[in-house]
Amino acid sequence: MATGVLVVGINKATRLLTYIVGTSKTYTATIRLGQSTVTDDAEGDVTGSASVAGVVDQAIHDGVAELTGEIQQVPSSVSAIKVNGERAYARVRSGEDVKLAARPVTIHRFEVHGICRNTELDVLDVDVTVECSSGTYIRALARDLGNTLGVGGHLTALRRTHVGPYSLDQARTLEQLAEELEVLEMSQAARALMPNRELSAEETVEISFGRRVAAGGTGSDAATAERPVAAFAPDGSLVALLADAGSYAKPVLVFAPGNGSTEAS
Repeated sequence: MATGVLVVGINKATRLLTYIVGTSKTYTATIRLGQSTVTDDAEGDVTGSASVAGVVDQAIHDGVAELTGEIQQVPSSVSAIKVNGERAYARVRSGEDVKLAARPVTIHRFEVHGICRNTELDVLDVDVTVECSSGTYIRALARDLGNTLGVGGHLTALRRTHVGPYSLDQARTLEQLAEELEVLEMSQAARALMPNRELSAEETVEISFGRRVAAGGTGSDAATAERPVAAFAPDGSLVALLADAGSYAKPVLVFAPGNGSTEAS
């Protein structure tokens, strides 16, 4: 039931994936209020239901507001989080009652676009957009919104529209890829993902051999170490990822071989 953007790295570009994992994600989703399920989505058995006749639109908006910003979220029990070396979902499927600890996540945006009342089923379907930090479970948001309103809730549709700077507009279906492989060239991917630095020809040679160059103002704190700058040769090709250390910038990853040329992926 989940569709949308999945970033895949090829050849040397797989080394960029480390810096994609922690980026924010954006989703469109439909939350069904009035029913709870064992998986917090439509693929699980219904475990409880409650009438939504008394749930007004303003209460939904208020509940969404409570779940926006920095919150403590308990992941879905059928997540891939490991419990004593075993995935939580595997424990649930074997009949175990799994309780996971809450963890901090940030909901940058949680917008309601539509509320549809199904009087026959006595449920409310709420269409939303969520922009959130990495590690957020949209199923858990659906569950928690339902719990806040006292009627239960679960996810019935989920589509990821952005992973960091990469959008659904850039994506291709598996069928399209099978017909003609279309990829985002590695230099383009890096330019979109992180801050950029343009190197001189001399700097390009030094960096391609793994040697340091003058600092470029990228800083040397922990945040920079996790998210360095992408350094480009005069011809626009990606040479390396750099992080400043005092008055010098040192390579974190070098993509160009020692002869100064680069390989695109």
